[in-house]
Amino acid sequence: MKTFIILSIISTLLVSCNVSPQQIAYGTDACHYCNMTIVDRQHASQLVTTKGKAYKYDAIECMVHSLQDELKDTEIALYLTADFNQPGQLMDATMATYLVSTQISSPMGANLSAFENETAAQNGKEKFTGELFSWEEIQDHLKK
Repeated sequence: MKTFIILSIISTLLVSCNVSPQQIAYGTDACHYCNMTIVDRQHASQLVTTKGKAYKYDAIECMVHSLQDELKDTEIALYLTADFNQPGQLMDATMATYLVSTQISSPMGANLSAFENETAAQNGKEKFTGELFSWEEIQDHLKK
C-alpha cells in the first residue's frame, strides 16, 4: 500500500510538469494577455514555462507584451508562434522571421506575422511589402 501511494505521488508530479505545447481551441480559448477569444490561426502564439504552464495568445504582439510585462521573470521553455503560411501550425518563435506589413492585419493591430524562415518571410514581404525582423528585433520593435 505504501509503495502504491509513493508511485501515485511520483506519477502525479511527472504528469503535472509536462513541458509541451497545449492544443489551442480556436473560437473557445481566450488570450492570456488581452482576454480576446483566439480565432486567428495565422497569428496565434503560446508560451510554455519550464514548469509546464502554457499561456495562449491571440496575437504575437500579445505574447511579446506578456513577456515584457507580467512574465519577464518567468523561466520559459517554449516560445511558439503560428506560421503565417501554415495556419494553426506552431513553430519555434525564436527561429522565426517576422514581417510587419500594413497589408496583413493581426488581431491586435500590430500587423505582425511570423514565417518559418527568412526565405518565406522575404517572399511574404515581396507579396505584401513591409519590414522584416528577427525574434530579438521584434521584441525591441514592440517595446512599450
